Amino acid sequence: MPPQNQAAWIPAKKTIPFEVGDAPYTPPGPGQVVVKNGAVAINPFDWVLQFIGPALAGYIKYPFIFGTDVAGEVVEVGPNIERFHVGDRVFGSATSIAKEVNSSAEGGFQLYTVMRQHMLSPTPSHITDEQACVLGLGLGTAAYGLFHAAYLGLDMPQVPAPTKATSKSGKPRTVIITGGASSVGSNAVQLAVSAGYQVISTSSVKNFDYVKGLGATHVFDYKSKTLVKDILSVLKGHELVGAYTIGHGAVEVCTAVMRKHDPRLTRKLIAVAGAIIPAKKLTSFVGKGTFLMGMVGGMIKSTGTRLVTGVEAKFILVDGLVDPKSVVARVYTDFLPHALEQGQFVPAPPPRVVGKGLDKIQEALDLQREGVSGKKLVVTL
Repeated sequence: MPPQNQAAWIPAKKTIPFEVGDAPYTPPGPGQVVVKNGAVAINPFDWVLQFIGPALAGYIKYPFIFGTDVAGEVVEVGPNIERFHVGDRVFGSATSIAKEVNSSAEGGFQLYTVMRQHMLSPTPSHITDEQACVLGLGLGTAAYGLFHAAYLGLDMPQVPAPTKATSKSGKPRTVIITGGASSVGSNAVQLAVSAGYQVISTSSVKNFDYVKGLGATHVFDYKSKTLVKDILSVLKGHELVGAYTIGHGAVEVCTAVMRKHDPRLTRKLIAVAGAIIPAKKLTSFVGKGTFLMGMVGGMIKSTGTRLVTGVEAKFILVDGLVDPKSVVARVYTDFLPHALEQGQFVPAPPPRVVGKGLDKIQEALDLQREGVSGKKLVVTL
């Protein structure tokens, strides 16, 4: 008899709250394993999908199971699986929402999730499920924008990290990563450092030490009126390889820096991790339109900015996660197992456990909508 599975379902379009109920247990196919989830993390994108999933992913057929960030134990493996065995502790990113997948069996908000082995890494013994599950979507978004050839296309991270972060001309190679205390930023800072780049970041003053602890060389107050000047002062003599922006106003700051920094040492390219629209604007059909027009408007504005300033800002649209050779898959398979075990990379930001059980997922989503700083909301199962 297969295990009894349950899930936090979204039964229909724009249904609130999620409903906890029975779910089929799906055995793994080739390249897949089934994970019994010990903890799941919440992303802002989760509640956005709850409100306007049909607008962002019109291919979804409801009822559906969302959820991306999971950690737990392998209970069944598919054909020809060599990376993992039954009983292994793992964490990773579920792919139910991917258009090529579009399957509730691969959603994270349930007791048993079908996972693709290239989107998983082993969890070291010194890391709990609550800590490991915070990576997921934040890690993938960070890796995609930093390393994919369509965005910054930086060198891949290594273990150990390269000791000399210099270009062929001997100049230090530096990347700007704003919002270093956010979920995506916490991962982006660590990945860039492990790839051999110096990192200049921004955060609130209270998070300076946290972001520096992740490896940033300099951290500045994102609200500072002298932010552009401050960044330029520490960039002197450095090769600026690009910027990864998180947060309102960050693109404008990085554009100003790129226009004023030595043009011989400046790559005028910004990877933009889009900001989530305020929750109150997603509670109606008008909010849905505002979200979509805001995204399209931002892209048009970025195109206009490139024509005027020479700086290209590209919104990160993560795609192709079913490809076992994608840059995200390479981070999961080639980098994280060693980096986590050796402490070169740490799960970040720290988890804040909301409670235990699938019925706590809606509560966690509601808390996430109100805004969370320096933590990642987690539900244990």
